[in-house]
Amino acid sequence: MVVARHSHGQLTIIDRLREMVRLAAGVAENGRIDKEVAARALACLERFGQRLRDMRADSVRAVGTNALRLAHRKQAFLERAREALGHPIEIIAGMEEARLVYSGVAHTMPSEPGKRLVVDIGGGSTELIIGEGLTPLDMESLQMGCVALSERFFRDGKISAKRMERARLAARLELEPVQAAFRRRGWDACAGSSGTVRAIGDSIRALDPQALSITPAGINRAIEYSIDAGHTRELKLEPITEDRRPVFPGGLAILAEVFSVLDIKDMRIAEGAMREGLLYDMLGRYQREDARELTVRAMQQRYHVDLEQAERVESTVRNFLEQTREAWRLDEPLAHLALEWAARLHEIGLDVSHSGYHRHGAYLLENGDMPGFPREEQRLLARLVGAHRRKLSLQGVEELVPPWDRNALYLIVLLRLAVLLHRGRSSTALPPIELSATPRSLEVRFPAGWLDDHPLSSADLQLEVDYLRASGFRLRVFSAR
Repeated sequence: MVVARHSHGQLTIIDRLREMVRLAAGVAENGRIDKEVAARALACLERFGQRLRDMRADSVRAVGTNALRLAHRKQAFLERAREALGHPIEIIAGMEEARLVYSGVAHTMPSEPGKRLVVDIGGGSTELIIGEGLTPLDMESLQMGCVALSERFFRDGKISAKRMERARLAARLELEPVQAAFRRRGWDACAGSSGTVRAIGDSIRALDPQALSITPAGINRAIEYSIDAGHTRELKLEPITEDRRPVFPGGLAILAEVFSVLDIKDMRIAEGAMREGLLYDMLGRYQREDARELTVRAMQQRYHVDLEQAERVESTVRNFLEQTREAWRLDEPLAHLALEWAARLHEIGLDVSHSGYHRHGAYLLENGDMPGFPREEQRLLARLVGAHRRKLSLQGVEELVPPWDRNALYLIVLLRLAVLLHRGRSSTALPPIELSATPRSLEVRFPAGWLDDHPLSSADLQLEVDYLRASGFRLRVFSAR
């Protein structure tokens, strides 16, 4: 955990807390989280929660990475984790993790010309990023990490040349598919981030005080030391802390193969990583440089969205939300953001096919790489777009994290109405429309004569009444007298 203060456009780190719980070791092949590991993680979150108790909700972000990406039926754990920490935990995709890692490194290392390769070895995944300045160019998240590889090849703690070679071979197989693309892109400098790389770098310096960076020779020296030690409990170098020892050989095998496959000659250790990237991402949101906004705009361009139509729907749905926010308790900032993004992106599926385009759009949103978006926000957006027309299906909505498992229906209703009323794609503004909401119903009142003058819209609204009734929601449409 990192705590920072924002002052004069800069972030100053004021506190760091780190505990190794090795959650990746507790996710079984069937996706279940081991009870003992879960308890260890929750106890850690409770301790962190004490530090965060007095902080505003919008000033804290907590994310889960590879272990929680792989876990099944994790909702119960996430609920308990939220209670322990006092804040929700977002699960982010591997590519989003890579983007945040690069941001953390780029913001905390001296600026220099040319491209930079960043390597981050976590417990369950390894991120490789080539970027220039603050912009990532190529990103990969590979399914190998120091915990997973150590569990696989060094579970009993024994370290031998044969085991190390087998671990390196496994890492090499993961790296080979990205080798050509990364070498072709090239880089001018290389940086390693997070605890694994730092522990290896510090160990190399402990073995050779003259070593100023991580090199192939230094890695080989660390491997020889580990094999000579013979067991993780005998790794007595000061940088290899007691909780680091069980996962050190797996991380070392990964870094050795990263150097070999990508032909790295020299690597410096970065102070920043994903946590710092999260801080700068939050700062960007405060300063209207939200990465999610950039992603939405990029997707509008990529999928040839009718921007004028999207703007019409967005304006209307924003008005509808203001009228229902209090009754439906939609006060979370994500409520209006998700509705606006859904309005802007609800037609991206048209770039695939007009038939069932809402389903195509939902698929693109749920399965695409969306920089800046945690998995749950991405999933919420997909549910909104997938349910914005035709018969209303709430499949998957109940799987959303609270409060969206309950409140997503309200957002869907508002989006459906806005899309319906702009079906004609006319630039003529809608009349003043009054909404009155209760927990399971919505009354919509139009000016006198408007529905008579717009028979197609009137027919669509009556059909919408039937669609919503089938899902247990009551929609009533009135014309003012």
